[in-house]
Amino acid sequence: MGDRTLVVAIGGNSLIKDPRHQTVPDQIAALAETSVHIANAIRDGWQVAIGHGNGPQVGFILRRSELAAHELHEVPLDVCDADTQGAIGYELQQSLGNDFRRMGLDRQAVTVVTQVEVARDDPAFGRPTKPIGTFMDEARAMQRRDGDGWDVVEDAGRGWRRVVASPRPLRIVEERAVKALLADGFVVITVGGGGIPVVADETGSLHGVAAVIDKDYASSLLGTVVGAEVFAITTAVERVALDWGKPSQTWVDRLTVAEARAYLAEGGHFMPGSMAPKIEACLEFLERGGSEAIITAPANLELALAGRAGTRIVP
Repeated sequence: MGDRTLVVAIGGNSLIKDPRHQTVPDQIAALAETSVHIANAIRDGWQVAIGHGNGPQVGFILRRSELAAHELHEVPLDVCDADTQGAIGYELQQSLGNDFRRMGLDRQAVTVVTQVEVARDDPAFGRPTKPIGTFMDEARAMQRRDGDGWDVVEDAGRGWRRVVASPRPLRIVEERAVKALLADGFVVITVGGGGIPVVADETGSLHGVAAVIDKDYASSLLGTVVGAEVFAITTAVERVALDWGKPSQTWVDRLTVAEARAYLAEGGHFMPGSMAPKIEACLEFLERGGSEAIITAPANLELALAGRAGTRIVP
C-alpha cells in the first residue's frame, strides 16, 4: 500500500469520447483507457481515491424516465445521481481490477455511494443555472413549472429546459467510511458526479435535493478530507492555456496560487463552466493545505505526477 495519497477527478472524456460513442460498451472501453494510468500510479506507490463526472449519464436516465412517464414513475434527480454512482463505479471497479490482475497487483477498488451536504440557503438555489434533461416546447415547460415547481429557461431558440442549482459542497457524509477504506488499502471511488446533493433539516436529518454539485469542487474537498498530497484533474487537454482560443494562446507548465488567482480575476483566460471551475477547485485544495494540484489529460497522468507533463499549480 502506498503512503502518498492522490485524489483523481476523472473528466467526462474518460467516459464519453464523442457523440458517436455513448453506449455502455463505449463507456467501458473509454474508462479502460483511463484506468490503466491510474493503476500505473497505484503500482508506483500512490494510494488513490477517485471522483468522476456523470452529467451525460444522468441525462440519459432522465430521458428514459420522461419517455416512460406514461407507464412508470419518474426518477428524481438525486436518485439519478445514486444510480450513476453505482453504474460508473461498477465499470471503474471492473476496469481497475482487470488492470491490477495484469500487473500482478494485490489491490481492489470499491465504490462508495456518496452523499454530499450542501447548505439549504446556498445562494445557488436562488439562481439555478445548470440545464438538465431534454428540450421541451413552451407549453410543456410551463406545465412542469406550474405543476411540479421546476425552474425552466428558454435555450437560444432550441427549446425550453429545466435548470437546477449548483451549490458548493460542504461535507462528505460518508467521509469516515472513505478514510477507513483508504487506510485498509482499497482504491476508493467516491463523490461520483460531485456526490448526491443533500440538505439537513432542523433536526439534522438529511434529504436529497434537485441540484448538481460540480465534481471538481467535490473532489477537491475529498482531497482535503483524506489528506491527499496531490489533487489531479484529468480533462480533454494536456495542459492549461492562457488566452484560451485566441491567437495569443499560451500553454502553461506551472502556476502559483497567486498567479492563478490573478489570471482568474483578469478573465478571458479560463472558460466559465469548463477550465475556470477546475482552476478554482485546485486553488481551494491548495488553500486548504494541499501540496500540489495537477491538470492534465488522462494518458499523461503518470508523467504529470513525475513532473514531466500537465500543468502544476503550487502554493
